[in-house]
Amino acid sequence: MRKPSGIVAGIFLTILSGLALATMDTGAKYLTGQLPVIEVVWARYFFHAVLMTAWLAKTRGTAFLTTRRPLLQLTRGGALLGATIMMYLGLSKVPLADATAVMFFAPVLVTVLSVVFLGERIGLPRIAAVLAGFGGVLLIVRPGFADTDPYLLLPLGAAAIVSVYFLLTRALSGPEENAATLFHTTAVGAVVLSFAVLIVWETPSTTEFALMLGIGALGALGHFCLVQGFAYASASTLTPFLYAQVLFAGIYSVVLIGDPLRPNLVIGAAILVASGLTIWWRENRRQS
Repeated sequence: MRKPSGIVAGIFLTILSGLALATMDTGAKYLTGQLPVIEVVWARYFFHAVLMTAWLAKTRGTAFLTTRRPLLQLTRGGALLGATIMMYLGLSKVPLADATAVMFFAPVLVTVLSVVFLGERIGLPRIAAVLAGFGGVLLIVRPGFADTDPYLLLPLGAAAIVSVYFLLTRALSGPEENAATLFHTTAVGAVVLSFAVLIVWETPSTTEFALMLGIGALGALGHFCLVQGFAYASASTLTPFLYAQVLFAGIYSVVLIGDPLRPNLVIGAAILVASGLTIWWRENRRQS
């Protein structure tokens, strides 16, 4: 059993991760209005990869370069890259809070994909939670209404791809692959984007370059805090605190960016969070 101090540290690190990632997305949203989206995604991946590689090399030597499942690692990295591009394209067009809330449909989609691809069986409460989560997304996206923003389909697509990324992460779990998984999370994207960015490159200003470096560093910090947090406490303890990112994104969206906090967003996000927490609770209860 974890010591209380360890659990508190895990919760703190998980919330700090949400703050770092929400801050990263806020900076990215600003940059997508100034520079090509691919250039912003490149910065997020490249500087993250540099910092993560330096940390892994210092703490793990060269062990992180070796993997027993290279195809799965590359597929997982490619899935995250595709999701990030779609998310950042969405951020360039829609409010930060809306995009972040829709992205948190991913944990609900993981449940659906687990049934389809892994043959897992779920009961009526989890089915109801999935349907509620879908209803929450519909409230935010509002398909069929005159003021619907079609660009909200981009973060929704990103959520679908991230759910595949989560399943692949589950398949790669284990101490023998942990270091390689941390490395390949951004290594694939950093290499691919370093070539793609040459086509669209626009020289950033000093401030823009500082922000580019900042979003990469915040991405690395967010993932580092998450990994360290889960070393202090179990996933079942920390999962509810992952939703802190939605809260921070909402605050940034209203206070810094000046986006309106629409009632349907608040209600839809609340339903999404509740459905995700319900699925987490049922999963935790089943395993206990």
